[in-house]
Amino acid sequence: MDNSNPNYVKWFRNAAPYINAHRGKTVVLMFCGDAVRHPNFANIIHDIALMHSLGMKLVVVHGARPQIEERIVQRGIERKIANSVRITDAETLVAVKDAIGSLRLHIEALLTMGLVNSPMHGSQIRVSTGNFIIAKPVGVKDGIDFKYTGSVRRVDTHGINTQLDFGSIVLLSPIGYSTTGEVFNLALEDVATQTAIALNADKLITFSKDDGIIDLQGELIRSCSVRTIKTLLDDQGDHIRQLLLRAIIKAGENGVERCHCVNYQSDTALLQELFTPDGAGTLIAKDHREQIATATIDDVVGILELIQPLEAEGILVKRSRELLELEINRFIVLKKEEMIIACAALYLYPQEKSAELACVVIHPDYRKGNRGQRLINAVFQLAKEQSIENVFVLTTVSGMWFQEQGFIESTIDALPEGKKQLYNYQRNSKILVKSIK
Repeated sequence: MDNSNPNYVKWFRNAAPYINAHRGKTVVLMFCGDAVRHPNFANIIHDIALMHSLGMKLVVVHGARPQIEERIVQRGIERKIANSVRITDAETLVAVKDAIGSLRLHIEALLTMGLVNSPMHGSQIRVSTGNFIIAKPVGVKDGIDFKYTGSVRRVDTHGINTQLDFGSIVLLSPIGYSTTGEVFNLALEDVATQTAIALNADKLITFSKDDGIIDLQGELIRSCSVRTIKTLLDDQGDHIRQLLLRAIIKAGENGVERCHCVNYQSDTALLQELFTPDGAGTLIAKDHREQIATATIDDVVGILELIQPLEAEGILVKRSRELLELEINRFIVLKKEEMIIACAALYLYPQEKSAELACVVIHPDYRKGNRGQRLINAVFQLAKEQSIENVFVLTTVSGMWFQEQGFIESTIDALPEGKKQLYNYQRNSKILVKSIK
């Protein structure tokens, strides 16, 4: 890319808020064995090095299913699977150790690379591996002894955090150790999710052969809640896909605020997902007891109760019940146990690809936390779906708050023609605009 190009400079400036937001955050990255052996994996390693240089605390967890399968075939070992889980006998365990050991060395070598004129030059990354995962045997299920197949018993969070604070990238393999000195073959998804949960990680990033999570119609889901992911579970579907979905659900239900799913075949997806507004894959947010939804006629009374105190103070333009009923489909509401605690409205001007954000109200008892930002993000997503490029707001007292959300003060010339004609000069509202392209 030509760094004299103004678009490059603009992109770099726009990335700054995301860089600041991610600095110091703990991120667990989960790679399946297919991702590691894909030709694009070296590019992903370069991006991991960049993430590390930007101050992110990284735990990389790799899988090895196809590599283990190759070793089993090469050694002529009988492949034993029960309920979609590998039975790891002593002979198979040797193949597991061989495959995982080779992969670990390969990833460490890529993270150590620092050739001049390469993206890794000057990175000086320390990689820490070790017995951070304490395991236990799966045992006997339905009469089947799974032998050296295990599950995560405990994650050494103190040891991992010590290495992260020291500036190292922690590399974990799908293998664990028991207190009796045994080695167990573990599932990638178990190691990654249990580690993310134990560390109280800010993000779990997963990688897929697809662009992200695909819905039942074959379309990419840009963002959703854990609840939506649950609707995609199908025991008859692709086994690897189901494991990925279950990992995201488990992480989201146990404290991980954000999960991402991106394509391991794309050499730009990871950075796009983290450092651009639209991302490149799927963002999955932890479910909240407070739910955002499009308002219905049943919400009119709750919205009126919320906005009337501000109307009485002259902060909001008064809306009659009849008008609110007519415009109810333009409102987004945030509910807590059926009580409306926040609302916002979106008025479209499609010809100018513009929209007005109006009637943004949060109940006084719920103004702490990020409820306002969650509500605004939901409105922006709705606007993008309608091909809107700019959102404006008129306000008399909340200009600073909107500026904190990325709005920039402007003039009446920034308004669509239809809104210019309705502008109330007596109220003298400030005009703030934000681009959401």
